[in-house]
Amino acid sequence: MTFRQFAVNNVIRNKRLYVAYFLSSLFTVMIFFTFAIFAFHPTFMDGSVRGEVLYGMAIAGGIIYVFSFFFVLYSMSSFLQSRKREFGLLMMHGMTTRQIRLMIFMENMLIGFFATLGGILLGLVFAKAILLLAENVLVIDETLHFYFPLLAIILTFVSFIVLFLLISLFVSFILRTRRLVDLIKADKQSKGEPKASVVLTVIAVILLASGYMTALYVKGMQVVMAMLPVIIVVTIGTYLLFTQLSVYVIRRLKGSKGIFWRKTNMVLFSDLSFRMKDNARSFFMVAIISTVAFSAIGSLYGAQSYLTRGMTEANPFSFLYTSSPENDEDAIREDVQVIEETMDKYDIDADSSIIDMTYFSRDDGEVLITNESQYNLFAHLLGEKTVQIEDNEAVVVSDSSRVLEPDSETDRLMDDPVELTDGTAIQPDRMMESSVLPEMYSYYIISDAMYEQLPQPDTVETSVAWMADKGQEDALIQAGEAIFDQIDSYNLVAIDFSLYQINKVYGPILFIGLFIGIVFFVSAGSFLYFRLYTDLDDDKEKFRTIAKMGLTDKELKKVINRQTALLFFAPIVVALIHGAVALTALSHLFDFSLVNESALVLGAFAFIQIIYFVVVRYFYTKQIRRAIF
Repeated sequence: MTFRQFAVNNVIRNKRLYVAYFLSSLFTVMIFFTFAIFAFHPTFMDGSVRGEVLYGMAIAGGIIYVFSFFFVLYSMSSFLQSRKREFGLLMMHGMTTRQIRLMIFMENMLIGFFATLGGILLGLVFAKAILLLAENVLVIDETLHFYFPLLAIILTFVSFIVLFLLISLFVSFILRTRRLVDLIKADKQSKGEPKASVVLTVIAVILLASGYMTALYVKGMQVVMAMLPVIIVVTIGTYLLFTQLSVYVIRRLKGSKGIFWRKTNMVLFSDLSFRMKDNARSFFMVAIISTVAFSAIGSLYGAQSYLTRGMTEANPFSFLYTSSPENDEDAIREDVQVIEETMDKYDIDADSSIIDMTYFSRDDGEVLITNESQYNLFAHLLGEKTVQIEDNEAVVVSDSSRVLEPDSETDRLMDDPVELTDGTAIQPDRMMESSVLPEMYSYYIISDAMYEQLPQPDTVETSVAWMADKGQEDALIQAGEAIFDQIDSYNLVAIDFSLYQINKVYGPILFIGLFIGIVFFVSAGSFLYFRLYTDLDDDKEKFRTIAKMGLTDKELKKVINRQTALLFFAPIVVALIHGAVALTALSHLFDFSLVNESALVLGAFAFIQIIYFVVVRYFYTKQIRRAIF
């Protein structure tokens, strides 16, 4: 058997650990290759699509490549950690340190070569589906047709072969510092039970509590100012949480006879206490990486919801035309005619209403005062609740979806009566929230009779609103674009076309962020897999010994379920809490509720983690039971 054959056989014999390393590397290559397919797509290369899309793809590809380096390095280090004794035995049989380094180099290059080829081939298989998905998510007019991505293949292959080459050289260099006695006794040497400092445990609680409270307390631009300090404090607190607080809690549980001696808890807590030193570092990395993934995707999705939902709530009509003060009746009539003719051209069915928006001067500006009839015209068009106003009554209307106006302005209008021409005044007696009228600030509604007794308004603007039936979104987008080419965009709000424009700009950002977040999350899951399977041989021996003492199959499954659940969910639960706090702080920055968006993002990741846990637990339990029974 040649030395190359020996290296290949080593990979085959250790396929259990290498399969996770191989699949994770393959997935990373596929993601990078996907971005390369976009970057070199003829639609982008011809310049017919915005340059920021290509720029964003390039940045995302760079982030994935840099992260891939550290991920592959960690994966390879975890694999070698479990093979120390094997290397020691090989050295005892005459293999030199140089030959072991060469073997590791050849093994890693073999895995890297096939992972790169597999990632490219898998990317080609799913390329058309991914292009179709991107075509809809990116909201572009051009078709992203399938093509043979020769440049993308060359870039991906060269980039990752260089990456695996650097990793292989780096790992093989580190390996030469190991002594033979350390390698032979690697699986026999006890790392000792980790100690927990009470002081550091208290500091962990203080850091996490202060970071959370600060993030949840600050509002508006204070969120941006507090972001960096909070990130630093929570990161340090998370490290101490796993290295100190968790160890302290486990030791306290072991000290409680009622808990420690209950059924199989002795096996569980004893194992946790001795493994916590290694687990703590993995837990910390997984928690931080997962938090980055949750926060990045949640922030992007939340920002998009903030823009689109806020605009929709503030502009509920399909089309809203508002004249400028300098527009005469002929100009208004021509603009309205253009809008209606364009709607007819695209076969849009819609109802419409027209009102006059009358503004009256105040000491600090102008305020809108409208009457019951005009308000109810637009309310009826929207299907909203109409109002009934008594002659001696005035209602102050505000809109919670608009953030430009402070609450003090609404309160001021409540204290400011509506003056009539006969010298009397109507004191506002109630307040309501509504987005029926296209008014940015709070305003008054009075009865029709009292409206006739108002003085001459200082400014009059004509507003015409159209409300189209559902299911005409594509036609509304096309009509909106056509109308903006003919009249001043300052006078018109076409909500469907505006949302289309927002999604067209924001789609690439969300698409890129989603892919990067998925790469981070999959990498975090791979870290947990490596952490679990690195100790598989030790677990087999441990459970084989315990089984001889009477451990039943049911008790074995119970211990493994708890052990695996703690490994998979301890860091993820911490990451979910971090992510929830981060997204809550984001909602405070926007002054906009992101409860639904946060629940969707965090819930989706939690569901994926549960599926991953169930699959890994099944195969892990199968391996243990096969070694015992």
